[in-house]
Amino acid sequence: MTAQEVRLCGLLLQEHFGEMVEKVGTHLLKSGAQNLRMILHETGISLDLLKKSLCVLVQHGACVFSSGRKGPGSPTEYRTSCDRILRILRYPRYIYTAKTLYGDTGELIIEELLQRGHMTMSSTVKTVADRLTQNMEDGRSMDYNDVSNSFSNLVETHFLQRCPPPPRAGPKESATPAPPPVPGTPTPPISTTLPTAESFPDCYKVPHVTLIGRGKRPLSSEDVDDQRNAKKAKMDSETHGDEGICWQVNFERFHLHFRDQAIISAVANKLDQTSSEIVRTMLRMSEVTTSPSATCTKPLSANEIFRSLPTNYNIARPILDQYLTLLVDDPMEFVGKAGESGGGMYVVNMHRALANLARATLESVVQERFGSRSARIFRLLLRKRHLEQKQVEDFAMIPAKEAKDMLYSLLSQNLVQLQEVPKTPDYAPSRTFYLYTVNQLPTARMLLQNCYKTVANLIERRLYESKESKRLLEKSQRIEAILASLQASGAEPEQLTEVEEMITAPEKQQLDALRLHINKLDSAENQVDETIFLIESYVNSTTTTS
Repeated sequence: MTAQEVRLCGLLLQEHFGEMVEKVGTHLLKSGAQNLRMILHETGISLDLLKKSLCVLVQHGACVFSSGRKGPGSPTEYRTSCDRILRILRYPRYIYTAKTLYGDTGELIIEELLQRGHMTMSSTVKTVADRLTQNMEDGRSMDYNDVSNSFSNLVETHFLQRCPPPPRAGPKESATPAPPPVPGTPTPPISTTLPTAESFPDCYKVPHVTLIGRGKRPLSSEDVDDQRNAKKAKMDSETHGDEGICWQVNFERFHLHFRDQAIISAVANKLDQTSSEIVRTMLRMSEVTTSPSATCTKPLSANEIFRSLPTNYNIARPILDQYLTLLVDDPMEFVGKAGESGGGMYVVNMHRALANLARATLESVVQERFGSRSARIFRLLLRKRHLEQKQVEDFAMIPAKEAKDMLYSLLSQNLVQLQEVPKTPDYAPSRTFYLYTVNQLPTARMLLQNCYKTVANLIERRLYESKESKRLLEKSQRIEAILASLQASGAEPEQLTEVEEMITAPEKQQLDALRLHINKLDSAENQVDETIFLIESYVNSTTTTS
């Protein structure tokens, strides 16, 4: 964990949960696993606020707790996950993906679960149905069954999963004391591995929930009787059959979807739409059979691919064989051939695809920062591995002085490395080869840290802009709230115009400029996060295969 990651995690926690949660989370990131007394002593905040902050972190999966490392009876220890906190940056992308795949209902289900950490299915269905009903025309409402079906579809495709069971209480918390150890017997090792959602069989089993009804609209202040009935109904203990079964968002499943979409998009840009549809079909067929950490998919025969193609793609079998041959022969190596049975066995090379996508990202960064000629040198070193300066000049067809300046600029930014190969043991410069090379994995890790720093700077800039115009933003929000209440009560147009004129023309211009600037910063955060995802996927894939 680097300083840039800790800084970004602190900003994300502060923006979403407040200063106290940010202080506790950052402290745990820096110090590692600690018990409650140590956290209380080192942070200096009150016990009540510390417990509430830990509850918020645990609720959202950013903090886990387990029995102490010193043995039975030791205090419970808490530790935070940097990777889980960084997922907050990708929340808009998760919500947009759910909207694209499952419509408004799926979008609101994912949004509610992300906002609250984890919820039961019944409470999620009720909340989403009420929110959808609010946006419908008068007299219409959302049925609970429709929302339940969308929830079940998200579970079936593994975008949602049950929360893992909490760790068992240690001997100190149990009702019956543990028997004393027998002298001379070795003490069993303390297990520090925490249960995950995938580690128990009912991870994707939807319980039978009895929900009958439709979404409700918010009550007005005049409906006194309805409010009393609602309070009475709320006080009654309703059971739906899923008590104690909480659900959370399966981020890894979303990441697999993002990875597949990146590969499909790259194939479409490199070749054509039909080739990308063939790769999409292969990825869809191997979703269940292939492990998330596998370097390639399970082999698929050409006959299976042909039968699984979408009906609107009327491709003859010989044309499909030509497309598959074209994909196999492509230098990007997205598709490989694994055998000849069944008309040919083909796989999608996940690791090679991620390596090529990361390589293209690195080349793009070099081109944007140092120009097209430096990108040509960088691409040449990636392909040739090791070259002397004279060879770089000849292969890249760049004058010696310019090539020297470009190589030194890349070397100063650690994008290019210099390797010495001596002819003699004394390392004399006249008898030493100086070879330039590019190590893709360390360079990708360095770019990843730069991306974390960039996102942290963008967040700080956005928070600064909002703080500078805080008074104007609050005034705008108050006027919008007044307008909404007047429109709901059926006010006359003259009244609405009078309220709108409370903001002067210069203030409107300042608001428009501020919102445009903040939207640009938000868009830049999302774009940098796409780069972070590609580089993270490549680094994790390389770490798994090595």
